[in-house]
Amino acid sequence: MKFPMRFALAQINTTVGDLPGNIDLIIAMARRALEGGAKAAVFPELAVTGYPPRDLLEKPSLYEHISEEEARLAAETAALDITLIYGSVRPSDLSAGKRAANVAVVLHRGEEVFRQTKMLLPTYDVFDEGRYFLPAEKQELLRLPGKPVALTVCEDAWNDKQFWERRLYQRDPVEELAGAGAELLVTINASPFHIGKRELRREIFAATARHHRLPLIYVNQVGGNDQLVFDGSSFAMNAEGAVIASACSFQEDLVFVNPETGEGDRRENLSDANESVYEALALGTRDYIRKCGFRQVLLGLSGGIDSSLTAAIAVDAVGPENVVGVGMPGPYSSPSSVTDARAMAERLGIRFEIVDITGGYEAMLKALDPVFGDLPRDVTEENIQARLRGVTLMSLSNKWGAMVLTTGNKSELAVGYCTLYGDMCGGLAVISDVPKTLVYELARIANKRHNNAIPESVFTKPPSAELRPDQKDSDSLPEYHVLDPILRLYVEDYLPPRQIAEQLELPLDLVRDIINKVDQNEYKRQQAAPGLKVTSKAFGIGRRFPIAQRFSQ
Repeated sequence: MKFPMRFALAQINTTVGDLPGNIDLIIAMARRALEGGAKAAVFPELAVTGYPPRDLLEKPSLYEHISEEEARLAAETAALDITLIYGSVRPSDLSAGKRAANVAVVLHRGEEVFRQTKMLLPTYDVFDEGRYFLPAEKQELLRLPGKPVALTVCEDAWNDKQFWERRLYQRDPVEELAGAGAELLVTINASPFHIGKRELRREIFAATARHHRLPLIYVNQVGGNDQLVFDGSSFAMNAEGAVIASACSFQEDLVFVNPETGEGDRRENLSDANESVYEALALGTRDYIRKCGFRQVLLGLSGGIDSSLTAAIAVDAVGPENVVGVGMPGPYSSPSSVTDARAMAERLGIRFEIVDITGGYEAMLKALDPVFGDLPRDVTEENIQARLRGVTLMSLSNKWGAMVLTTGNKSELAVGYCTLYGDMCGGLAVISDVPKTLVYELARIANKRHNNAIPESVFTKPPSAELRPDQKDSDSLPEYHVLDPILRLYVEDYLPPRQIAEQLELPLDLVRDIINKVDQNEYKRQQAAPGLKVTSKAFGIGRRFPIAQRFSQ
């Protein structure tokens, strides 16, 4: 098992559909890899198109542009004595079936010398590759240089029967290629982040290395693409499953490794799970704003913990000069809602504006009261306030060309404790996959990074929407330390109410009430701004439930 080669793990941040830009990244990294003495540079899955391209794959013109850009890649690297391994798309060779194939391409001195088609196509959670790609029927060994290499694309290396109690697929491409004589495993990936994912990857691949006695190279995409955040965290292992090289998490990186000697670059990765979540949110926010063509953002600053955390993340994402906080006091706002928001804005160094909605609220009531008649005041009037705030933020967004960040957390979104066309208005829901209890922990991290910018009173005041006198979240919901475990077991683990109640030692009626709220508010979530996924099951593209349905548990 001798590989007298120096490999470069080229962890790049691609933009979906930006073929010229992505090719430029590959060329630049290839040159850096060669300068560093590498004989081969390994790039992520679908590095040419960015991941996930989704229905862009249905456009015939995409394949023309891929061909043109890969021809440019070949021409510009033809004089470089380095082998490039990268992910791309090829039109299907068959007359029937899917249009495309997800492939790993091997390019040497301007010529494609090998191609491996992905065999296992994930169709769970956020993945929908069976919708687009034709799977490989067989795979072959790559010779590099003259040595047998198992080259796989993401899912193909995730089906080790020694690791999983219940596998998703019958075939195991790594086992087949190892049985054919592979002496090294190289796998290119687009593996999104969620809490615990980095540890899981290393466990899986350490087990694979040990089982097959194969050193391996794992390269992952980094960056945010819509709701998904890719952490990078690429690595190499020896045949005993020990890490011999590692790339940074949440940033582009280029690391070198020699599988023969076991020598490689080691970058520090964030070991604390909550620090990783914070970095993921900052990266996902930065890339969403940048890749959508925006530079500035604004958000409602209420003096509460959610908007405070969102503001801190926004500052880390785009800088304080590009963040505007807007206080929008209404008839039931406490004085501290403005003073805390202003104090935090000053400490963060962001612009702060006040738009009082009280006059607008009174005008709306005057206009609507003749139609409402004798009907009592209720949640309708509360929602008018929230919607006036939404109108205010969207008006400023239009005027300034700045994206609105929504500030609602996962706990509120789960049970519908939010207002359509009100506090849900915006372009990105930064913390919509962050449970309320985790919001407080992340806010402490934000304070470490920003010199205690969030006032201590924000941590200690009872959470409140301030839409009626002395309102508290606990008037409508259980305390968040009770609510969040229920939501985790139902939303992420799909446990039924009785099992949740028994496991948490809670009244069954309480659990059922929460679950009913989750199910009844699907219509709200499907109209929400896209949010950044950081847990194993987020609301959005990875959770697909019907709105009009009557299934009960």
